[in-house]
Amino acid sequence: MKINFIDLQAQYKKYEKEINSEVLEVFASAQFIGGEKLNSLEKNLAVYTGAKHAIGCSSGTDALLLALMALDVGVGDEVITTPFTFIATAEVVALLGAKSVFVDIDEESYNIDPSKIEAAITKKTKAIIPVSLYGQCADMKAINDIAKKHNITVIEDACQSFGATYRGKKSCNLSTISCTSFFPSKPLGAYGDGGAIFTDNDELATKMRMLLNHGQNERYKHKYIGINGRLDAVQAAILNVKLKHFEEEVRLRDEIGSRYSDLLEDADVITPNIADGNTSVYAQYSIRVKNREAMVEKLSALGVPTAVHYPVPLHMQEAFKDLGYNIGDFPISELVSKEIMSLPMSAYLSEAEQDFVVQAIKG
Repeated sequence: MKINFIDLQAQYKKYEKEINSEVLEVFASAQFIGGEKLNSLEKNLAVYTGAKHAIGCSSGTDALLLALMALDVGVGDEVITTPFTFIATAEVVALLGAKSVFVDIDEESYNIDPSKIEAAITKKTKAIIPVSLYGQCADMKAINDIAKKHNITVIEDACQSFGATYRGKKSCNLSTISCTSFFPSKPLGAYGDGGAIFTDNDELATKMRMLLNHGQNERYKHKYIGINGRLDAVQAAILNVKLKHFEEEVRLRDEIGSRYSDLLEDADVITPNIADGNTSVYAQYSIRVKNREAMVEKLSALGVPTAVHYPVPLHMQEAFKDLGYNIGDFPISELVSKEIMSLPMSAYLSEAEQDFVVQAIKG
């Protein structure tokens, strides 16, 4: 059986007429940057998350960069985050000349461990970036409480958790600023790069809108040094179509993720642990195995694709060697990075395909 890791073709076929119609409207209007499609998407994203402001931008990475720029993070500042994430989370900190201060993860959720954050805070700490990994939100109340105590801003890296909930609230509406990605493989994915920033703060929203458009407050008048971080109208049109159907896909992803966990209950693997009060969108369905290389080889031979998110924690990456961390500094991140692997996952994974994957693991 040939199985797709993420079945984007099946999704496109389902929404093909709607997507084609919307994209052709953009072509006919010749308004490729900004305009009605982007305005509509931003309104719909704000309604979906409950955030006051939703701002479309060019990628999840740029969303994080713009959030930090809006807070004037720069040389001499520190930003607390996790070493067990995609490089973009800490990359944007480095690009601004600031320093990432890593805090190890909780072994059950794989998200930053709030109990270890306070010890990492210094007078230089400007922000905390918890990552809502694999589709499940970090413990945002605990993190927000610590941040409030020390007058530090929290930026939720929700690049994998758009659509998830935490204590009844949607991801992207859980902190001062939230950032998400619409990379094609994300739960809500564009057909190219894209992202969004969310906030209830009017001043920050205005500033981030200027920053993503070269710092302009009006045409050719630049209040800030900014970037070209705009989301184009074609991607906005595609995302608007997908957003209409997104809640159904979230429901399906939850069913498939839960079914995986039930079927793998008696297998020699560790399945995802979804905390009480949380829901996950299963951006990845990730298990832990002691013999990952052998398992990956076995599944590959049977036509089952897998991926590893992430094999090398950030403190062990050459790009961050100047931070001065050593192997052994973040033992849980290092342990999980050796055992974690992701299985095929999408709203269109059939029960037959899922059964085949599970039997391949158990076999």
